[in-house]
Amino acid sequence: MSKGYYTLTRVTDYGPYVTKVILPMESAVQADALSPDKFSVYVERMDEKGETLLLPKSWMALDSKEPSCGYIPVKAAYPSDQKGEKLDCGEYVALETDYGPLCQLSSCISAPTGLNVYVKMRYAVTQLEKIETENGPTVGLLYNYPLGNFCPDAEGFLNSTSTYAPEPLNYGYFVPQVKADTRRPLIVWLHGAGEGGVDPTVAYTGNKVTAFASEKIQSLFGGAYILAPQTKTFWMNDGSGQYGTTGKSIYVTALKACIDEFIAKNPGVDPDRVYIGGDSNGGFMTMRMVVDYPEFFAAAFPVCEALYDAVISDQDIENIKHLPIWFTHAKNDPVVKPDQTVVPTYERLIAAGAKNVHFTFWDKIVDLHEGFTDPAGNPFEYIGHFAWIPVYNDDCKLDYDGKPVVVGGREVSLLEWLSLQSR
Repeated sequence: MSKGYYTLTRVTDYGPYVTKVILPMESAVQADALSPDKFSVYVERMDEKGETLLLPKSWMALDSKEPSCGYIPVKAAYPSDQKGEKLDCGEYVALETDYGPLCQLSSCISAPTGLNVYVKMRYAVTQLEKIETENGPTVGLLYNYPLGNFCPDAEGFLNSTSTYAPEPLNYGYFVPQVKADTRRPLIVWLHGAGEGGVDPTVAYTGNKVTAFASEKIQSLFGGAYILAPQTKTFWMNDGSGQYGTTGKSIYVTALKACIDEFIAKNPGVDPDRVYIGGDSNGGFMTMRMVVDYPEFFAAAFPVCEALYDAVISDQDIENIKHLPIWFTHAKNDPVVKPDQTVVPTYERLIAAGAKNVHFTFWDKIVDLHEGFTDPAGNPFEYIGHFAWIPVYNDDCKLDYDGKPVVVGGREVSLLEWLSLQSR
Protein backbone atom coordinates (compact mmCIF):
# COMPACT_ATOMS: atom_id res chain seq x y z
CA MET A 1 0.00 0.00 0.00
CA SER A 2 1.37 3.39 -0.95
CA LYS A 3 1.82 6.09 1.68
CA GLY A 4 2.47 9.82 1.73
CA TYR A 5 5.67 11.68 2.63
CA TYR A 6 6.79 15.15 3.68
CA THR A 7 9.79 17.07 2.36
CA LEU A 8 12.04 19.66 3.94
CA THR A 9 13.58 22.42 1.84
CA ARG A 10 16.70 24.40 2.69
CA VAL A 11 17.60 27.68 1.01
CA THR A 12 21.30 27.12 0.43
CA ASP A 13 24.09 29.18 -1.08
CA TYR A 14 23.23 27.50 -4.41
CA GLY A 15 19.48 27.93 -4.13
CA PRO A 16 16.58 25.94 -2.61
CA TYR A 17 16.97 22.17 -2.31
CA VAL A 18 14.96 19.36 -0.83
CA THR A 19 17.41 18.01 1.74
CA LYS A 20 15.14 15.59 3.62
CA VAL A 21 12.27 13.26 2.82
CA ILE A 22 10.22 12.50 5.95
CA LEU A 23 8.28 9.24 6.17
CA PRO A 24 5.40 8.58 8.58
CA MET A 25 5.89 5.12 10.09
CA GLU A 26 3.18 2.74 11.27
CA SER A 27 4.72 2.72 14.75
CA ALA A 28 7.75 4.17 16.54
CA VAL A 29 11.22 3.13 15.44
CA GLN A 30 14.57 3.24 17.25
CA ALA A 31 17.68 4.81 15.75
CA ASP A 32 19.63 1.53 15.68
CA ALA A 33 16.96 -0.01 13.44
CA LEU A 34 17.69 2.41 10.60
CA SER A 35 20.42 2.86 8.00
CA PRO A 36 20.57 4.62 4.62
CA ASP A 37 20.78 1.37 2.66
CA LYS A 38 17.30 0.35 3.78
CA PHE A 39 15.70 2.89 1.43
CA SER A 40 15.88 3.96 -2.20
CA VAL A 41 14.79 7.45 -3.23
CA TYR A 42 13.69 8.26 -6.78
CA VAL A 43 12.56 11.72 -7.87
CA GLU A 44 10.92 13.09 -10.98
CA ARG A 45 10.82 16.84 -11.61
CA MET A 46 7.73 17.79 -13.60
CA ASP A 47 5.95 20.69 -15.22
CA GLU A 48 2.41 21.82 -14.40
CA LYS A 49 0.99 19.17 -16.75
CA GLY A 50 2.78 16.40 -14.86
CA GLU A 51 5.28 15.74 -17.65
CA THR A 52 8.96 15.11 -16.92
CA LEU A 53 10.99 18.25 -17.49
CA LEU A 54 13.85 18.37 -19.94
CA LEU A 55 16.28 20.64 -18.14
CA PRO A 56 19.83 21.91 -18.60
CA LYS A 57 22.57 19.79 -17.08
CA SER A 58 24.09 22.86 -15.46
CA TRP A 59 23.81 26.65 -15.18
CA MET A 60 26.53 27.14 -17.79
CA ALA A 61 25.30 24.41 -20.18
CA LEU A 62 21.79 25.66 -20.86
CA ASP A 63 21.50 24.05 -24.30
CA SER A 64 22.45 20.56 -23.09
CA LYS A 65 19.24 19.06 -21.72
CA GLU A 66 18.19 15.71 -20.27
CA PRO A 67 15.12 14.26 -18.49
CA SER A 68 15.10 15.52 -14.92
CA CYS A 69 14.57 12.26 -13.03
CA GLY A 70 16.60 9.60 -11.28
CA TYR A 71 17.76 8.10 -8.00
CA ILE A 72 19.21 10.29 -5.26
CA PRO A 73 21.71 8.90 -2.71
CA VAL A 74 20.50 8.65 0.88
CA LYS A 75 23.19 10.02 3.21
CA ALA A 76 21.54 9.36 6.58
CA ALA A 77 18.39 7.84 8.07
CA TYR A 78 17.10 8.40 11.60
CA PRO A 79 13.92 8.70 13.69
CA SER A 80 12.44 12.19 13.66
CA ASP A 81 9.42 14.32 14.32
CA GLN A 82 7.10 15.40 11.51
CA LYS A 83 9.43 18.21 10.44
CA GLY A 84 12.54 16.02 10.27
CA GLU A 85 14.13 16.92 13.62
CA LYS A 86 16.32 14.05 14.77
CA LEU A 87 15.12 11.89 17.68
CA ASP A 88 16.36 8.74 19.42
CA CYS A 89 12.96 7.15 18.81
CA GLY A 90 10.13 8.51 16.72
CA GLU A 91 7.10 7.80 14.58
CA TYR A 92 8.70 9.37 11.52
CA VAL A 93 11.88 8.53 9.62
CA ALA A 94 13.92 11.35 8.10
CA LEU A 95 16.07 10.53 5.10
CA GLU A 96 18.82 13.04 4.41
CA THR A 97 19.31 13.04 0.65
CA ASP A 98 22.15 14.34 -1.49
CA TYR A 99 21.88 17.90 -2.85
CA GLY A 100 24.02 20.72 -4.17
CA PRO A 101 25.73 21.78 -7.39
CA LEU A 102 26.51 18.17 -8.31
CA CYS A 103 23.02 16.89 -7.47
CA GLN A 104 20.57 19.15 -9.25
CA LEU A 105 17.83 16.54 -9.04
CA SER A 106 17.22 17.82 -5.50
CA SER A 107 16.85 21.44 -6.64
CA CYS A 108 13.37 22.91 -6.16
CA ILE A 109 13.73 25.39 -9.00
CA SER A 110 14.81 25.46 -12.60
CA ALA A 111 14.50 27.74 -15.61
CA PRO A 112 12.77 25.83 -18.41
CA THR A 113 11.78 29.12 -20.10
CA GLY A 114 14.63 31.35 -18.92
CA LEU A 115 13.15 32.39 -15.55
CA ASN A 116 13.49 30.31 -12.41
CA VAL A 117 10.27 28.71 -11.25
CA TYR A 118 9.45 26.15 -8.61
CA VAL A 119 9.05 22.73 -10.23
CA LYS A 120 6.84 19.87 -9.13
CA MET A 121 8.89 17.17 -7.44
CA ARG A 122 7.37 13.72 -7.11
CA TYR A 123 9.27 11.22 -4.97
CA ALA A 124 9.03 7.45 -4.78
CA VAL A 125 10.68 6.08 -1.63
CA THR A 126 10.93 2.32 -1.38
CA GLN A 127 11.80 0.33 1.73
CA LEU A 128 14.43 -2.22 0.70
CA GLU A 129 15.01 -4.11 3.95
CA LYS A 130 13.03 -5.07 7.01
CA ILE A 131 12.81 -2.47 9.79
CA GLU A 132 12.04 -3.34 13.39
CA THR A 133 9.45 -1.09 15.04
CA GLU A 134 7.81 -1.07 18.46
CA ASN A 135 4.92 -3.09 17.02
CA GLY A 136 7.08 -5.57 15.14
CA PRO A 137 8.89 -5.64 11.80
CA THR A 138 7.67 -3.73 8.76
CA VAL A 139 8.52 -4.53 5.13
CA GLY A 140 7.76 -3.30 1.64
CA LEU A 141 6.67 0.26 2.43
CA LEU A 142 6.26 2.56 -0.57
CA TYR A 143 5.90 6.34 -0.23
CA ASN A 144 4.87 8.03 -3.47
CA TYR A 145 2.61 11.03 -2.88
CA PRO A 146 3.36 14.36 -1.14
CA LEU A 147 1.73 15.42 2.11
CA GLY A 148 3.46 18.78 2.44
CA ASN A 149 6.75 20.66 2.50
CA PHE A 150 8.54 22.53 5.28
CA CYS A 151 10.93 25.41 4.61
CA PRO A 152 12.18 26.84 7.93
CA ASP A 153 14.48 29.32 6.15
CA ALA A 154 11.50 31.15 4.63
CA GLU A 155 9.38 31.26 7.78
CA GLY A 156 8.19 34.80 8.49
CA PHE A 157 8.21 35.88 4.84
CA LEU A 158 4.92 36.96 3.28
CA ASN A 159 3.93 37.93 -0.27
CA SER A 160 2.00 40.92 -1.54
CA THR A 161 1.58 43.25 -4.53
CA SER A 162 2.03 47.00 -4.81
CA THR A 163 -0.93 49.10 -5.93
CA TYR A 164 0.88 51.34 -8.43
CA ALA A 165 -1.62 51.02 -11.29
CA PRO A 166 0.69 51.42 -14.31
CA GLU A 167 3.01 48.62 -13.13
CA PRO A 168 2.13 46.80 -9.88
CA LEU A 169 5.02 44.71 -8.57
CA ASN A 170 4.78 41.50 -6.61
CA TYR A 171 7.07 41.37 -3.61
CA GLY A 172 8.07 39.29 -0.64
CA TYR A 173 8.66 40.90 2.73
CA PHE A 174 9.74 40.20 6.29
CA VAL A 175 8.79 42.12 9.42
CA PRO A 176 11.38 41.99 12.25
CA GLN A 177 10.22 39.93 15.19
CA VAL A 178 11.41 42.28 17.91
CA LYS A 179 9.64 44.61 20.29
CA ALA A 180 11.11 48.06 20.00
CA ASP A 181 10.27 51.65 20.80
CA THR A 182 12.36 52.90 17.91
CA ARG A 183 11.98 52.48 14.17
CA ARG A 184 13.90 49.76 12.33
CA PRO A 185 15.87 49.87 9.09
CA LEU A 186 14.62 48.51 5.78
CA ILE A 187 16.77 46.33 3.51
CA VAL A 188 15.55 46.40 -0.09
CA TRP A 189 16.97 43.51 -2.11
CA LEU A 190 16.65 43.31 -5.91
CA HIS A 191 16.87 39.90 -7.54
CA GLY A 192 18.92 38.81 -10.53
CA ALA A 193 17.64 38.20 -14.05
CA GLY A 194 16.66 34.60 -13.36
CA GLU A 195 14.32 35.44 -10.50
CA GLY A 196 11.84 37.60 -12.38
CA GLY A 197 8.33 36.35 -13.07
CA VAL A 198 5.06 36.10 -11.18
CA ASP A 199 6.00 34.14 -8.04
CA PRO A 200 7.58 36.51 -5.49
CA THR A 201 8.73 33.53 -3.43
CA VAL A 202 11.42 33.03 -6.07
CA ALA A 203 12.67 36.59 -5.46
CA TYR A 204 13.81 35.71 -1.94
CA THR A 205 14.45 31.95 -2.10
CA GLY A 206 15.93 31.61 -5.59
CA ASN A 207 19.03 33.01 -3.91
CA LYS A 208 19.59 33.03 -0.14
CA VAL A 209 17.90 36.37 0.55
CA THR A 210 16.31 34.63 3.53
CA ALA A 211 19.70 34.96 5.25
CA PHE A 212 18.86 38.61 5.94
CA ALA A 213 16.10 37.33 8.24
CA SER A 214 18.45 35.01 10.16
CA GLU A 215 19.00 35.64 13.84
CA LYS A 216 22.67 36.46 13.18
CA ILE A 217 22.00 39.20 10.64
CA GLN A 218 18.87 40.54 12.29
CA SER A 219 20.90 41.05 15.48
CA LEU A 220 23.34 43.30 13.60
CA PHE A 221 20.51 45.70 12.77
CA GLY A 222 18.51 45.32 15.98
CA GLY A 223 15.84 43.90 13.70
CA ALA A 224 15.35 44.89 10.05
CA TYR A 225 12.49 44.89 7.59
CA ILE A 226 13.22 43.11 4.31
CA LEU A 227 11.56 43.96 1.00
CA ALA A 228 12.21 41.81 -2.08
CA PRO A 229 10.31 43.21 -5.09
CA GLN A 230 9.96 41.14 -8.25
CA THR A 231 9.82 42.31 -11.85
CA LYS A 232 7.77 40.33 -14.35
CA THR A 233 10.69 40.38 -16.79
CA PHE A 234 14.08 41.78 -15.75
CA TRP A 235 15.28 45.05 -14.24
CA MET A 236 17.49 45.93 -17.24
CA ASN A 237 14.46 45.96 -19.55
CA ASP A 238 14.56 49.39 -21.19
CA GLY A 239 11.35 48.76 -23.10
CA SER A 240 12.92 46.74 -25.86
CA GLY A 241 12.53 43.45 -24.01
CA GLN A 242 16.20 42.78 -24.68
CA TYR A 243 19.34 43.02 -22.60
CA GLY A 244 21.17 46.11 -23.72
CA THR A 245 23.68 48.76 -22.76
CA THR A 246 21.41 51.81 -22.55
CA GLY A 247 21.41 51.81 -18.75
CA LYS A 248 17.66 52.50 -18.71
CA SER A 249 14.85 50.56 -17.03
CA ILE A 250 11.09 50.71 -17.46
CA TYR A 251 10.70 49.73 -13.79
CA VAL A 252 12.30 52.73 -12.06
CA THR A 253 9.07 54.55 -11.18
CA ALA A 254 7.22 51.33 -10.32
CA LEU A 255 9.99 50.21 -7.99
CA LYS A 256 10.17 53.55 -6.21
CA ALA A 257 6.38 53.46 -5.79
CA CYS A 258 6.61 49.95 -4.35
CA ILE A 259 9.24 51.02 -1.80
CA ASP A 260 7.30 54.16 -0.85
CA GLU A 261 4.09 52.19 -0.41
CA PHE A 262 5.80 49.57 1.76
CA ILE A 263 7.22 52.26 4.03
CA ALA A 264 3.82 53.93 4.28
CA LYS A 265 2.20 50.62 5.24
CA ASN A 266 4.87 49.88 7.85
CA PRO A 267 5.29 52.86 10.17
CA GLY A 268 7.99 50.96 12.06
CA VAL A 269 10.40 51.54 9.15
CA ASP A 270 13.03 54.21 9.76
CA PRO A 271 13.00 56.38 6.59
CA ASP A 272 16.56 57.47 7.34
CA ARG A 273 17.83 53.89 7.24
CA VAL A 274 16.62 52.50 3.92
CA TYR A 275 19.34 50.34 2.36
CA ILE A 276 19.25 49.00 -1.19
CA GLY A 277 21.21 46.12 -2.69
CA GLY A 278 20.88 43.53 -5.40
CA ASP A 279 22.79 41.06 -7.53
CA SER A 280 23.60 41.14 -11.24
CA ASN A 281 20.43 42.55 -12.85
CA GLY A 282 19.46 43.64 -9.35
CA GLY A 283 22.89 45.20 -8.95
CA PHE A 284 22.20 47.16 -12.12
CA MET A 285 18.88 48.31 -10.67
CA THR A 286 20.52 49.20 -7.36
CA MET A 287 22.83 51.58 -9.20
CA ARG A 288 19.98 52.86 -11.37
CA MET A 289 17.95 53.71 -8.26
CA VAL A 290 20.74 55.51 -6.41
CA VAL A 291 21.58 57.52 -9.53
CA ASP A 292 17.92 58.48 -10.00
CA TYR A 293 17.21 59.03 -6.28
CA PRO A 294 20.58 60.03 -4.80
CA GLU A 295 19.12 61.52 -1.61
CA PHE A 296 16.61 58.79 -0.76
CA PHE A 297 18.74 55.85 0.37
CA ALA A 298 21.01 55.67 3.41
CA ALA A 299 23.43 53.24 1.72
CA ALA A 300 23.72 50.83 -1.18
CA PHE A 301 25.44 47.46 -1.63
CA PRO A 302 25.38 46.46 -5.31
CA VAL A 303 26.69 42.98 -6.17
CA CYS A 304 28.16 42.04 -9.57
CA GLU A 305 26.33 45.13 -10.78
CA ALA A 306 25.60 45.46 -14.49
CA LEU A 307 25.18 49.21 -15.01
CA TYR A 308 27.82 49.97 -17.61
CA ASP A 309 30.14 52.71 -16.48
CA ALA A 310 29.93 54.33 -19.92
CA VAL A 311 26.32 55.40 -19.26
CA ILE A 312 27.11 56.99 -15.87
CA SER A 313 27.83 60.66 -16.38
CA ASP A 314 30.32 62.78 -14.45
CA GLN A 315 27.34 64.58 -12.95
CA ASP A 316 25.91 61.24 -11.80
CA ILE A 317 29.20 60.50 -10.04
CA GLU A 318 29.13 63.90 -8.41
CA ASN A 319 25.53 63.36 -7.28
CA ILE A 320 26.18 60.01 -5.57
CA LYS A 321 29.71 60.42 -4.20
CA HIS A 322 28.27 61.32 -0.79
CA LEU A 323 26.31 58.06 -0.58
CA PRO A 324 27.80 55.13 1.38
CA ILE A 325 28.28 52.31 -1.14
CA TRP A 326 29.94 48.91 -0.79
CA PHE A 327 30.51 47.11 -4.11
CA THR A 328 31.10 43.35 -4.40
CA HIS A 329 32.29 41.55 -7.51
CA ALA A 330 34.61 38.73 -8.60
CA LYS A 331 37.54 39.21 -10.93
CA ASN A 332 36.67 36.08 -12.92
CA ASP A 333 32.99 36.94 -13.49
CA PRO A 334 32.19 35.60 -16.99
CA VAL A 335 28.75 37.28 -17.18
CA VAL A 336 29.22 40.87 -16.01
CA LYS A 337 32.72 42.08 -16.82
CA PRO A 338 34.01 44.16 -13.89
CA ASP A 339 36.27 46.24 -16.12
CA GLN A 340 33.18 47.53 -17.95
CA THR A 341 31.08 48.17 -14.86
CA VAL A 342 32.20 48.27 -11.26
CA VAL A 343 35.95 48.93 -11.53
CA PRO A 344 35.80 52.21 -13.47
CA THR A 345 32.73 53.38 -11.53
CA TYR A 346 34.42 52.75 -8.19
CA GLU A 347 37.62 54.45 -9.32
CA ARG A 348 35.67 57.50 -10.56
CA LEU A 349 33.87 57.79 -7.23
CA ILE A 350 37.13 57.68 -5.31
CA ALA A 351 38.70 60.23 -7.67
CA ALA A 352 35.67 62.49 -7.14
CA GLY A 353 36.32 62.45 -3.39
CA ALA A 354 33.93 59.77 -2.11
CA LYS A 355 34.78 59.09 1.54
CA ASN A 356 32.61 56.09 2.34
CA VAL A 357 32.76 53.88 -0.74
CA HIS A 358 34.24 50.39 -0.52
CA PHE A 359 34.79 47.49 -2.89
CA THR A 360 35.42 43.82 -2.08
CA PHE A 361 36.94 42.32 -5.21
CA TRP A 362 37.12 38.54 -4.93
CA ASP A 363 39.61 36.53 -6.97
CA LYS A 364 37.05 33.72 -7.19
CA ILE A 365 33.97 32.48 -5.32
CA VAL A 366 34.62 29.26 -3.39
CA ASP A 367 32.27 27.39 -1.06
CA LEU A 368 32.97 28.27 2.57
CA HIS A 369 29.80 27.25 4.39
CA GLU A 370 27.81 24.46 2.75
CA GLY A 371 30.43 21.71 2.54
CA PHE A 372 29.94 21.40 -1.23
CA THR A 373 32.90 19.79 -2.97
CA ASP A 374 34.00 19.12 -6.53
CA PRO A 375 34.56 15.56 -7.83
CA ALA A 376 38.11 15.66 -6.46
CA GLY A 377 36.88 16.51 -2.97
CA ASN A 378 38.05 20.12 -2.99
CA PRO A 379 35.78 22.99 -1.88
CA PHE A 380 33.39 23.68 -4.73
CA GLU A 381 34.25 26.71 -6.85
CA TYR A 382 31.15 28.56 -7.98
CA ILE A 383 30.88 30.46 -11.24
CA GLY A 384 32.62 33.80 -10.78
CA HIS A 385 29.32 35.60 -11.30
CA PHE A 386 27.96 34.29 -8.00
CA ALA A 387 29.43 37.08 -5.87
CA TRP A 388 26.16 37.33 -3.96
CA ILE A 389 27.12 34.20 -1.98
CA PRO A 390 29.72 35.91 0.26
CA VAL A 391 27.32 38.84 0.75
CA TYR A 392 24.54 36.63 2.18
CA ASN A 393 27.12 34.97 4.44
CA ASP A 394 28.61 38.34 5.46
CA ASP A 395 32.07 37.30 4.31
CA CYS A 396 32.94 40.64 2.66
CA LYS A 397 35.49 42.38 4.90
CA LEU A 398 38.33 43.57 2.67
CA ASP A 399 38.44 46.76 0.61
CA TYR A 400 39.78 47.26 -2.91
CA ASP A 401 43.32 47.63 -1.54
CA GLY A 402 43.09 44.28 0.23
CA LYS A 403 42.93 45.86 3.68
CA PRO A 404 40.04 45.51 6.17
CA VAL A 405 37.33 48.14 6.22
CA VAL A 406 37.57 50.00 9.54
CA VAL A 407 34.88 52.10 11.23
CA GLY A 408 35.63 53.84 14.51
CA GLY A 409 38.86 51.90 14.91
CA ARG A 410 37.10 48.54 14.48
CA GLU A 411 37.22 46.19 11.50
CA VAL A 412 33.73 45.60 10.09
CA SER A 413 32.05 43.33 7.58
CA LEU A 414 29.78 44.59 4.82
CA LEU A 415 26.58 44.01 6.79
CA GLU A 416 28.06 45.42 10.00
CA TRP A 417 29.04 48.52 8.04
CA LEU A 418 25.59 48.70 6.46
CA SER A 419 23.89 48.64 9.85
CA LEU A 420 25.86 51.75 10.89
CA GLN A 421 24.72 53.92 7.98
CA SER A 422 22.02 56.57 8.31
CA ARG A 423 20.84 59.24 5.90
